[in-house]
Amino acid sequence: MRYFTPRLFKFLSDLEVNNEREWFKANQAVYEAHVREPALRFIADVAKPLGRISPHFVADPSKVGGSLFRIQRDTRFGEDKTPYKTNTGMHFRHEAAKDVHAPGFYLHIEPGGCFMGVGLWRPHTPVAYAIRGHIDENRAAWKRAAHSARFKDVFDVEGESLVRPPKGFPEDHPLIEDLKRKDFIATARLTQKTITSDTLMDEFAGNCKRASAYMKFLCDAVGVPF
Repeated sequence: MRYFTPRLFKFLSDLEVNNEREWFKANQAVYEAHVREPALRFIADVAKPLGRISPHFVADPSKVGGSLFRIQRDTRFGEDKTPYKTNTGMHFRHEAAKDVHAPGFYLHIEPGGCFMGVGLWRPHTPVAYAIRGHIDENRAAWKRAAHSARFKDVFDVEGESLVRPPKGFPEDHPLIEDLKRKDFIATARLTQKTITSDTLMDEFAGNCKRASAYMKFLCDAVGVPF
């Protein structure tokens, strides 16, 4: 099934040039027809293949408060005061995410910058240390999850790292670069052609399955079910 058309990218590109409330209001019908409604259909449909990977990740197609990020930007604290985001984001969080810092799946659609992500971004310090400890105690499992060809053929592990080894781990630890990570995320680049094709669902779900060992490892590390 084809969810998005090139009109999605045209709208987001036009929004970048005309990022003001009056323009958005005049073009809201285009946003609804080519961005929000297709995204909500995708979210509703991804629930089934995601559930086959793990029953603990939520695909919620609610218009407000669900898996689709609001297009309105929170301008209270950032320097960017433009009212709207120029991308579309969908997050499929672990059911325990409201109570603990847990991993999730993510789809990001933006002209020239589409990707999907898996894992945990900037976990709180105790959670980061729990992950590091789990890596240290389960080195072979971590290598299979994060360094296998099946995973690395598609995903790049990204994010920031500590300058020095984290407390309690020696500099010569064989997995020191993994242990120094502040973010435990991995991303897979997607083309605009993929986003607007009828293979998007299969590719997204297939990549989620490919990342299942990585996600299970992180779930085990933070103590939530996979």
